[in-house]
Amino acid sequence: MSGIDVGEELGARAAQARALSLLRIRSRALAVAILPAAVAVVLFAAGAQGHLAGAPWDAVRWAVLGVAVVVLLVTVLVAVSVARARPAMSPTVSVPEEGAPDLYRLVRDLADRLDVPAPSAIALTPDCDSWLEDRTHRALRRGAGVAVEAGDTAPVLVIGSPFLWWMRVAELRAVLAPVVAGTGPSAHPDIAAARRFVRGLDASIADAAAPGRGAVRGAPLAFAGGVSRLLLRACRDHAAEMERCVAAAASMRAQTVDHGLRTAAQEQVGLAYAGWDRLLTRVALPAWRMGRWPSRLDAGVVSALTELSRRDRLADGFALRLGERPACDLLEEPGVADEAASLLAARLFHGGPAESGPGWAPVDWQQYPDEVVDRTWRTEAARLHRVLDTLGVPRASAADPAVPTLARVMEHLSGSGGPGGPGEKLAAGIGAAVAREAAEAPGHSGPEHSGPGHGGMGAGAADDPLDLWGPGPLPLFPLQPPRTGTELLADHVAAMVCCAAVDTAGAAPGLDWLDGPALLVGGERRADLAAPVLSLVEDGDPDPLLSWLAEVGVRSDKPVRLV
Repeated sequence: MSGIDVGEELGARAAQARALSLLRIRSRALAVAILPAAVAVVLFAAGAQGHLAGAPWDAVRWAVLGVAVVVLLVTVLVAVSVARARPAMSPTVSVPEEGAPDLYRLVRDLADRLDVPAPSAIALTPDCDSWLEDRTHRALRRGAGVAVEAGDTAPVLVIGSPFLWWMRVAELRAVLAPVVAGTGPSAHPDIAAARRFVRGLDASIADAAAPGRGAVRGAPLAFAGGVSRLLLRACRDHAAEMERCVAAAASMRAQTVDHGLRTAAQEQVGLAYAGWDRLLTRVALPAWRMGRWPSRLDAGVVSALTELSRRDRLADGFALRLGERPACDLLEEPGVADEAASLLAARLFHGGPAESGPGWAPVDWQQYPDEVVDRTWRTEAARLHRVLDTLGVPRASAADPAVPTLARVMEHLSGSGGPGGPGEKLAAGIGAAVAREAAEAPGHSGPEHSGPGHGGMGAGAADDPLDLWGPGPLPLFPLQPPRTGTELLADHVAAMVCCAAVDTAGAAPGLDWLDGPALLVGGERRADLAAPVLSLVEDGDPDPLLSWLAEVGVRSDKPVRLV
């Protein structure tokens, strides 16, 4: 037996041992629950045989019987609560086999080579991770519409959608090998039973903590949740060690598949994560805030990572690697899958609606500069001037004092900026305006969300991948905390400067794949605007910004077009 086989066998045995420890905790809890009933049976049996006779023992027998009945009723309550509680399921986009036959073939071939059961289905997640997920619970089958046959306990393979677009087919297979290998331990009866037990406890705790329960229903659920919390605390260390051993055994089994590609593929995982994070926070978030959602995020991550590789010179032979077949070719309609994953990402990370509608429309990358960047600048510039109006700030001297100008903003901040001054009042006013506009938007879900409410996806709410998460608030995973008043003020002043540059100096809105909205002057990106704006906003010093405007050729006294 090779060293790999020995390591895998040891890991599997350790996982099974931990699973048995979890099941023993369940058995002990059950034994404690039936102990009063067992004592009652012994006492009544002794009385029937003429032992332990007399009035005192009769009282003891009936008292113990009463306690046993109460304990059994409580045990049934907790057991039913755990059994009926719906485990959380990761929000994903289902990939039917007819939509990706090549991808299913790759996964099944991989499972055959690893000698493990094939996953029951494949789904995509808008994140840079892959895992196996048990969806055999009855509620999950009904709500998610997962095509799992009765008696089929194989887990679903969840694949990070950025991997499909960034990785080559061979790299994806190498990355998925240790994940697919995990279906072997998942099929072991003891491990599967232990996982169901732990997931049931976790679901019971979440069910007890859900808001909107009445007193009649809430009290029993709260009690069941408390018992489940005690059991889960006793199980936590064993469960964590079991999963670690399962992962170790799966990793050892996968050593025999694409071993040479493993290191290179893991490097691509880290690179994909870096590019995906930059794309979401710098590029997608500004669009979401404007009520637009980029419909090709996964394709965008390729552009972002290509730019990152070009700037940092990450690897030689980069162009040769991109010449190989991308993993997204394993999908019949990669554009449709990308769009679905992009919409789900908007819901998870920003709280957008489940489908397009007024104020929540898809945007292509070609439209991004005009539909997102320019529109964002002009919307924020208009809001800035509205707040100045409410503060009674006079218009700057110009040929037409009624038109908005950059000079008005600069004169106000340079004359009264700095900590504690009316510049701080302006920041507070902008923050209040942003919150008010978000609250007035129908179905808003966050302090800076301006889209409509949550609805069904396509065919209706039953197809919504977030339906199983219940009525909880969105976003589930916010990318950034709400911006402070000072940050909002700096963003609005920078937007006003960009509008003036576009209208008076021939500049243009643009898109930088790593940094998001960009101001293009003479076709080149100007990334040096933040420091002069901060000097004006935080210190009331206009000189750095005046120098910048003179260099670019911006006329601060000229009117600016707003939305």
